[in-house]
This record gives sequence, structure tokens and C-alpha cells, in this order.
Amino acid sequence: MLAQVRCAERIRAIPSAGLRTFPAALRRTASARGDREFDHATIRAFRFPSVPAMSFPLTARPAVLALRNSKIREVANAGMGRSDVLPFWFGEPDEVTPQFIRQAAIDALQAGDTFYTQNLGIPELRETLAAYVSRLHRRTGMDEISVTNSGMSALMLVTQALVGPGDRTVIVTPMWPNLVEIPKIMGADAVTFPLTFSPEGWTLDVERLLATLTPGTRMLYLNSPNNPTGWTIDRTSQEVILAHCRRHGIWILADDAYERLYYGNGQDEWEPVAPSFLDIAQADDRVVSTNTFSKSWLMTGFRLGWIVAPPLLIEEIAKLIEYNTSCAPGFIQRAGVVAVRDGEEVIARTQARFRRARDHLVAGLRAVPGIETAVPGGAMYAFFKVGGMQDSLSFCKRLVAEAGLGLAPGIAFGPEGEGFVRWCFAADTARLDEGLARLAKGLALKAAA
Repeated sequence: MLAQVRCAERIRAIPSAGLRTFPAALRRTASARGDREFDHATIRAFRFPSVPAMSFPLTARPAVLALRNSKIREVANAGMGRSDVLPFWFGEPDEVTPQFIRQAAIDALQAGDTFYTQNLGIPELRETLAAYVSRLHRRTGMDEISVTNSGMSALMLVTQALVGPGDRTVIVTPMWPNLVEIPKIMGADAVTFPLTFSPEGWTLDVERLLATLTPGTRMLYLNSPNNPTGWTIDRTSQEVILAHCRRHGIWILADDAYERLYYGNGQDEWEPVAPSFLDIAQADDRVVSTNTFSKSWLMTGFRLGWIVAPPLLIEEIAKLIEYNTSCAPGFIQRAGVVAVRDGEEVIARTQARFRRARDHLVAGLRAVPGIETAVPGGAMYAFFKVGGMQDSLSFCKRLVAEAGLGLAPGIAFGPEGEGFVRWCFAADTARLDEGLARLAKGLALKAAA
């Protein structure tokens, strides 16, 4: 962003005749005085009523201008459309949505389900989700459920409802970039708190996090199982964090998108769900859970999610849904009902398949000299460290150009992710093996350069 205005007197020194071309005149004045160019938003903050609004650039407000572009997309854009590139950059399963779920959407469309629905979702889906959450966590009523147009929309809606300009938020990182940027859209202060890496696993320093969650903090954002690291919070840590946030009136937004893609604590048996704040929260706790149909039911393109929150907050979220999207499409919600009601076998099969893929990829990565990686406890990603690599964005672009391999740069997940690369392992082992061969090729080319 351009440098800030250094002195109001320099603005006032511009002749009145130049007010009609104020920004250009200001830049000329700055140049003559040896200053850098001025930030147009800061200029406008001086509120000269005689300066026509048309004099300012045709662009968004400062909070939006300051948002970072997705570096995952930047890498993907360099390789999309190339048939010779193996893409593992996005967090998306490699299988289409199961037929019985697709058929439910088709049947609803053919039945004419193309009209508006209730803001919070059709009652049948809300009731189905309430029963699902009650079975996995704690008893949850329909009045605590809101259906949303995707898990992404759920995160945005909760933030719109609870976070405002100047509010202090704390985000555990590395983190999916969308979730780090959302509070900034609302003008909030986003403070990041990093996990610690070792080949034995990513860890959270709970005591240091509590010290960061100072009185007056508005919201803690926590994604577990985590994208990109696979780190999964344990029950004891949840209890300590919840007690602290309860004392200081801090909201907890738990992004539970990967809760069903959980592989346990090194145990062989299938774990049905990751530890959740919903397991321990009381009715009057400031705890909100957001979730999505995208990962567990292989429904990324359906754009359907939900929120679990106190009933009074759900009532206000209904207003925000009206002013954002009005409602989720009815025929999509009908597919959601069928997915939740009949999709447990899909989840079990997907979790087992991804667990095998995780073990296969981690073993392959650990056999590559210079690479360090932990075994992810959940989600669908290996987040590995490449020895000597300092610019993950350039590294991933070179992998696309020279090795035909599409991975996500660690810097996309914040400064804490630099030096790392994310690989989505939601794929069959033959495809992963080809990717490993291409990674070895890319590292050999890097070493030879």
C-alpha cells in the first residue's frame, strides 16, 4: 500500500485552483518535497468537502485493498489448463459426489424446488443437522442451527455478527488464508498465534495462547483438525482454553470442517469424530461451530454448510443471511438432508481411504532427502518442510513449470508457513507416487541450479 500522508499542512499548501485534481496535485507536491506517494484513503481522511469524490481512484475501501491475494490461486493459475500438471494444490477430494446425493438434488430440481426457502434453511435439513450434531457431540436443538451457502459463508456470517472495526481477534496459525483475512474485512485487528513444528508433530503452547487472549479480545479463531498442518487439539487443551475464554467473555469460533476426517492418536481403529468444543460447551458459553458438506460428503461444488450457535445469535444470523444470500437453494438442501441421513458409509470409507493415502504419502516424503514432515492427525494435507527453501511461492511455481507438480506454497498460510509446502493427499496411491517422483525431479533441478 502507498505510504501514509506525513503532514496535513502539505495538503493545505496545495492552491485552491488545484483542488479539482487533488490527488494528482498532492502527488506533485509530495514529489517536489521528496516524499513518497500518499495513500488516497488517508488523503480522504482529512475530509475536504470541496474535493470531488470523482477525484479519487475507482476502487474498494482500504480494508479490502489491504487483503492479500490467494497465493494458492497464484500457483494454480500458473498450471490450470495444462494436462501435464498433477494438481494437489486445492483442498478437494478427487472423487465426484456420491450418486445418491446427486440424485437427491436432481429429483428436487425435477420436482420444481427452485424457489426461495427460509433464511435459516428448510426445517427438514435443520432438524436433520440438529440430530446429527446431538449424536456426535451434545444435545442440540433446531433453534441452534443455521444452514448456509457453504462453510466459507458460515465463517463470514459469524464474523459479521460478532466482530467490528477495531476489535481484537486471535487466530491460531498456520491457517487457511481465507480465515485469517475474514476479520480484516470487518476492520478488526487480526493477531496470529503460531503452532510449533517438529517432525514428531505440530503442537500448541496453551499457556502462551492464554497470555495472548488478553481481556478485551473479541474472538478466538481455531481450526481443528487444521488446514494446512493436520494438527488436532486435544480435550485437555480445549477445556483450559474454554475456561479462560469464559472468564474473559471471549468468543470461540471453531472451524470444524474436518472433524470427520480424523485419524486418532496413532490408534488403528476408526475415530468417528475429532474433539470439539461442542462436547464441553454449556448453553451460555460463547462458542460457535461452523461446518461444511464439502469434505466429509465429497460435496465441494454444492456450496452448503451450517452454523451451530446460541439461539439468540442464530436469530441475528438470519438477518445477515437475508442481506447476503437470502437462502441456500432448496434443491441443494434436499441433497444435504440425504447426505446427513444416509451418508455415514461415505464418511467411513473416505476417512479410511484418506488415512491410507496419508500414511503412504508421509512415508514417501520422509524418504526424500531434505524433507521433514509430521504425521497429520486429521484433515487431508501433508504440510512438509523443505530444507534450504526460503521462498515457497517461487518454489511451487517452479515445480509447476519444471516438474508438472501442483502444490500449495506455505507462505499462503501466513509467515509461519514459509519454508513449508502443502500437499492435499485426497487421491489414490498411484497418483501420489507419480507426484513424489515429480517432486524428486523438481528438487534435483533446484539442487542443480
